[in-house]
Amino acid sequence: MNRKKIELQVLNISNSQEQAGAFALVLGEINGDRQLPIIIGTSEAQYMLIELKGITSPRPLTHHLFASVLETLKVKLARVLIYHVNNGVFYSYVYFKSDNTFMRMDARTSDAVALALRMHAPIYVYEDILEDEGIRSDFFSEASQQDEQPKEENIESLKAALAEAIANENYERAAQLRDQINQRKKM
Repeated sequence: MNRKKIELQVLNISNSQEQAGAFALVLGEINGDRQLPIIIGTSEAQYMLIELKGITSPRPLTHHLFASVLETLKVKLARVLIYHVNNGVFYSYVYFKSDNTFMRMDARTSDAVALALRMHAPIYVYEDILEDEGIRSDFFSEASQQDEQPKEENIESLKAALAEAIANENYERAAQLRDQINQRKKM
């Protein structure tokens, strides 16, 4: 089976609303409106933010060291591919190129993205994963437009969307919808 790959870019890194001490990495489809939220740890979020902001650390961080070793050995990071997801855990491959040889290694998605940022490599995801696990960027604008609807109608539409998200095992979106329902009930 030949699965279509979609290129992503890092859009945002923020505190996770779902897990204390964790961060949400939001990857966005290049030339598209789909976004892929991934929960990552504090260290990985810090590494990525350092790369995104162009900050130079006084001592090499793990990703800097690994990138330096690869560059010294004349090995290029060709790409990162998010190839699988299971219960909200994303799995990635990193592809390396040395001369005419390609190598593939399994990696935590957060490490793979941090390394891709450091080495300016593209990040891809299979389209079916993006479709199943992602959200559309207009999702949030639709939610804000729903705020203008009567409270009862709004809650019912959110409950229907929540049931659909759970049925599709899109738990990140389900958690967001659950929180929105709880907020509306407090109004």
